[in-house]
This record gives sequence, C-alpha cells and structure tokens, in this order.
Amino acid sequence: MNRLSLAVISALALSTFTFASNLVKVEFKDISVPTTDKQKREVRATNQVNINGKKYKIGYHTILRSGQDVGDNIFGLIYDTDGKPITEKDGSLMISNSNDFSSLLPVGKKLFMVSHFESRPAAIYVTELKQDKNGNLHAISTKNVDFSAYGGLWVPCAGSRTPWNTHLGSEEYEPNAAKVKPNGSINPYYDAMADYYGGDLKKLNPYDYGWITEVKILNENGDVKASKHYAMGRFSHELAYVMPDKRTVYFGDDGTNTALFMFIADKPADLSSGTLYAAKWIQTSAKNGGSAKLKWISLGHATDSEVREALDKKYRFTDIFESIKPDGSTPPKGFSSIHASGGHEWLKIKPDMEKVASRLEARRYAAIKGATTEFRKMEGITYNSNKNELYVDISSIGKSMEDNMKKGKPNNKYDIGGNNDIRLPYNPCGGVYKLQLSNQFGSKYVAKDMKALVVGSTKGDTNKFNKCDLNSLANPDNISYMKNTDILLIGEDTGSGHQNDFVWAYNLGKNKLTRIETTPYGSETTSVYSYNNVNGHGYIMSVVQHPYGEGDAVTKEADMPKKAKNPNDMHAYTGYIGPLPVIK
Repeated sequence: MNRLSLAVISALALSTFTFASNLVKVEFKDISVPTTDKQKREVRATNQVNINGKKYKIGYHTILRSGQDVGDNIFGLIYDTDGKPITEKDGSLMISNSNDFSSLLPVGKKLFMVSHFESRPAAIYVTELKQDKNGNLHAISTKNVDFSAYGGLWVPCAGSRTPWNTHLGSEEYEPNAAKVKPNGSINPYYDAMADYYGGDLKKLNPYDYGWITEVKILNENGDVKASKHYAMGRFSHELAYVMPDKRTVYFGDDGTNTALFMFIADKPADLSSGTLYAAKWIQTSAKNGGSAKLKWISLGHATDSEVREALDKKYRFTDIFESIKPDGSTPPKGFSSIHASGGHEWLKIKPDMEKVASRLEARRYAAIKGATTEFRKMEGITYNSNKNELYVDISSIGKSMEDNMKKGKPNNKYDIGGNNDIRLPYNPCGGVYKLQLSNQFGSKYVAKDMKALVVGSTKGDTNKFNKCDLNSLANPDNISYMKNTDILLIGEDTGSGHQNDFVWAYNLGKNKLTRIETTPYGSETTSVYSYNNVNGHGYIMSVVQHPYGEGDAVTKEADMPKKAKNPNDMHAYTGYIGPLPVIK
C-alpha cells in the first residue's frame, strides 16, 4: 500500500472522532466537602461552570420530590396488579423514596420525564414538564405506567436514553429461583414483592424479574408503550446502554460473582431479538485496579416472544437444570462446576433447555460456557463518542475480584469451583474502567480490553467518617460522558467510603476530579446523566435517593432514619444541575 493510501485511510479514521484539541473546555467550580451538620443535611451543588472561558451561573434544581402531589396523582405512589394504591401496615399509602433514573424525552412540542423507583414493588412515572425561557424545568402532571402484563416491576436501578428517544430501565438483583420454597417464599427481600398481589406469595414467579424495560412515549398526550426485553437476558441489570449503531448494547450486572454482558440486536432500534454474549477476563496486570483482554462468548440467539413463551409455561429452576451439591471432588460427567452469584454449584442443563437457560438463567449459563462470573458491583456504563471509548464502573474491587481472598485475607468463598480469572488486590473504594473497542460479530463497538482509568484510595485525606480519600472516588455508581468535552461525570453510592455521597466531574485529559455535588446523610447519588441539548438547554440530571435511608460511616443503617428531623426530610429529590448552555 502506498503512502497516499495510508494517508487517506488515516484521515478517514481520524475524521470519525473529534480531536481532543477541538473539544469544548469545561471547568466546574469545586464544591467543598460538607463539614457541618447543616451542610450534611443539604443537597449542595456547584454554582458555576466555565465553558471555553465564559462563566455561567448554575445550581441544583428540584423538579419533584417523592410523595409530592402533581395534578391528580402522587409522584412515587406504588400500585398493585389491579391498579389500586398499595397501603402500608399502618394504613398509609405506600410511597417509594427510592427515585432513581429519570430520562428527559422531547416528544413533538412537549417535554416528558420518565422516572423509575427502585423498590419492591416498583413504579415508573411519566411526568410532563414545562421548560421556561431560561431552561428551568417544572412538573405539570404525572402518571403511573402499568406493567401488570409483565408481573409488575422489580427494583429498577439505573437507566439510559436510547438513540431513538425511549427510556431504558432495568431490574436489579434478580431473585434466585433455585431457592423458592413450597409456599412461594425465597427471603424477606423477595417476599416484599408479594404486596403487588395482595400479599399472595404463590402468585409470584421469580423469573418475571431481572429484565431490561423500555418505555416509549407515543404522542404529546403522554400515552406510552411499555415492555420488558426478554431476549436480552435475565440477571442483575444495573442498566443497559445502547451504542451509536442502535444494535450493540452493554449491561451492568450488579452484585458479587457477576458477569459482563453484551447484546447485539438483529435490527437497529429494535431490542426484541438478537444474540447475547458474556465476556471472559484474560488478565494482563493486577496493578492500579488491573487490566485484561476480553474474549466474548456467545450465549446464543433469542427473541422476546420465544422467552415469553417459556415464562408463560411457568418453568421452575428444576425444569431447567439438574443440580448436585458439590462435594469437593470432580463433578459427574455432563455437569459443570460453576461459581456465579448463587455460589458454588454443579449444574447440568436438561434436554431442550439450552435457549431457556441462556435467558432465564443468563449468568449461570454464561459460567457454564466458560465466561467470567467474578465481577463485583458492576454499575454504570457510558460511551465517549469523541474518543470511541466505553467506561464501566466497578463500585468495589473485592471478594470475587480478589484472588481467593476476602478484604485482603485468605478466603476461597468467592472463587471455589469457578475460573478465578480476576485476581486483583482489594480496593473497597472501587474505580472506573476504560474499554477500547474493535470490530467483531458485525459490530464496530465490541470491547477488546478493559483497564482501570481512575480508582479510589484508602490513603490520603481519610478519617473515621470517610474511609476513602475525600479527594478521590468512593464507590462510583452512575457515570455519564458530556459529549464534545473531556468531562466524565461520576456519581457515588457509598456508605463508609464517604459519609456524604458526591458527584464528580472527571477531566479525562488532565486526570483531575472536581467535586460538583454533595448529598444528605444516608442518600446516594443516582441518575447522573448528561443532556447536551434539550430544546436549547443542557442539563445534568441528578437524583438524590432515599435521604436518611442508609447507614454511613458512624451510623448503623437501622438508626439512620432517626437522624431525619421530620418525615419529609426522607423524601427523595429528582432534579438537575444547570441549566447549561448547549455544548456543540
């Protein structure tokens, strides 16, 4: 090949992405660590951003709080399968303070916000917003989305907006179907879902939960189409993130002994059929959070309708697998020794159950096929369109990600019977990983490797309230890339790491963290998501989930609600940092 041809190819390749020197320069004014009790009870956000040398005044703005009346409805009220409000034991209405991902969706001349609530039972609300001339957002009306055709909603966590302007939600911590008792119970966490059916545990099917959800707003009236995408597999979905080709999708699989999954749809903007893959981690280094090559293992093709047919047949775990309790020896012929989130198991897929297993038990199936099921607290995902890089949060590097260790001490609980592919030093503060992309399986967005980009530290500015350095990450959760900039937004979900959770703006070019938000006691930052241009204004969505709902470094979780001065303090905040000018 001659030099001219090489030059042309290089020019074409480089034109795909924006040069770093052409990126918009964005600098947020840092906000201090909260030190007084008053500051630790507030939502505090930066009041200034500098864009290409020009300063803009910004701040945190609340759109709605859980339990707030909007028109004829209550934001966060939980309904049962018959569309009736659920009540608590004391007769009060069941209202979730676990607001999570909230998407902004322009439809025609109107603007809507779709919000889901991370509880059991759960809810999704569609809220019509008014956007004033300065870009400020105000709620006009809100209404619940009916998911009764899918058995209701279970623990929707993070989410994303698709390139075709729909809301992608998730269902986290899928129930362990191997543990169902004759009365329908699994454990108190699962049994709480029975409120959706008037307390009847036997009406619950654990395989109804652990899927990706999609909500499409059909018109300016706010009518919706709601669905669960069974072809994408059932596991502990943190979120699904769709790449620019509208076919390749990555998932966070939250928990311990989990997997990294990818889905490639058959058709753009249609998630109802495709091939599911799971990654094998081939470690290349254990330093600074570690690095690895990634090998993708196909889990086969499926459609929503095929998997729904299996769900309608009410398959049980014992219909899919033959199981033997491991005894320390080699498993019998035909059985696989795996270690996924259910612990060490010997499993054999029953005849004609391959496809059913690949979707209803995607993580166990991935382990049987040789994929790595050793990730720990895999959370947010985002894509840098300017550098063609993917980013994934690992909230805590420990347990199954260690080498036969637990918190740095010998313990084979999380590796016995499995591959032990991931062998990293313990880091309870977690980190953000960068994934380089390649062309495979008919997609140019397939990750080929994974390397820690920035990790937290237990050294530096720490104290009895903050076990991780106050000037670095503590359990990163939600992440979002600000397009055409060098800024990666990182939200925390931490207890002992930082007493109050932070949102950071991480400058990829300068390797610099800037604190841009702090949240009240016992809350976590959720729904951190960047919108460059919504009708001429930019926003960083930011939800403050369950204030006073979790323990912190010096308070037991059960005692945390006592710190609230009144019950209203515990209502979650759905809002945004901004408004920002459009970044082009």
